[in-house]
Amino acid sequence: MPPVARLHRLRKAIRSWIGQNSSGLAAAVLTLTLATQAQAAGLPRVASINVCTDQLLMTLADPAQIVGLSPYSRDAARSWAAAEARTYRRLSGEAEDVLTLKPDVVVAGLYMKRATRQLLKRQGMRVAEFDIARSIDDVKAQIRRMGDLVGHPDRAEAQVARLDAAIARARKAVARKPYRVLALSRRGWVSGDDSITSALLSITGLSNAAAGLGSHASGFATLEAIVADRPDFILISDGRDVAEDEGSALLLHPALEKLYPPSRRIVIPEDLTVCGGPMLPDAIDRLVAELKRVGG
Repeated sequence: MPPVARLHRLRKAIRSWIGQNSSGLAAAVLTLTLATQAQAAGLPRVASINVCTDQLLMTLADPAQIVGLSPYSRDAARSWAAAEARTYRRLSGEAEDVLTLKPDVVVAGLYMKRATRQLLKRQGMRVAEFDIARSIDDVKAQIRRMGDLVGHPDRAEAQVARLDAAIARARKAVARKPYRVLALSRRGWVSGDDSITSALLSITGLSNAAAGLGSHASGFATLEAIVADRPDFILISDGRDVAEDEGSALLLHPALEKLYPPSRRIVIPEDLTVCGGPMLPDAIDRLVAELKRVGG
């Protein structure tokens, strides 16, 4: 049986084995075994030092190809694939441990620490830098790019098709009215037209209300400005009625609670929108479900 076919066959068994043998020694032994399999198959070994490239990598690569993931890969609030990330080595995000592991490719975010990326390049590492995805076209391009990097363009095309199918479903259920929606986060951070959240809103016929606050770009808005502009809905990542800290307390301010009860709050978890990638079909389906809930 060809090496690549053996890797596909082992994929499910490998993840099950890791889950049953969660000690650090077992994970290390299995990582070494998988690395040998990846080399035999002629596939690149890849390290990721960014939470968004983590998720692309886990979706498109064989387990044997994944040398390690970023420090935030297991953060369930940020990573859609946090549970799966626990089966891989967690890197520090600095250059030293990446250099020790000697991957064929390092994937990184364009806006992470520049010194780390430059050091890896000076040491002869191939570093593939991914920008922030701001549109659906950006997302598709990044999925395809990662698919090419790991040697699985077919899997990338399958993910693009999955995204297209979710978009088609959403457009059949577009909002009956062109509601204005303000995507609002901690401390009054507003997602502007240059965000993947804004792209998701437009798919369902909604408009981003950020422009009504005087800017098309992402940035902070005051409570007074939000209340004065009065968008039809606010989009938030947490629908609970308890604030964990001062940053999230703004979302439960009495003025906002009065104007935006649960029936005027669209809730999409942050792990579905913080990155552009294989989680977006789930984000789109969630947005459609939320619109039905609030009567949009």
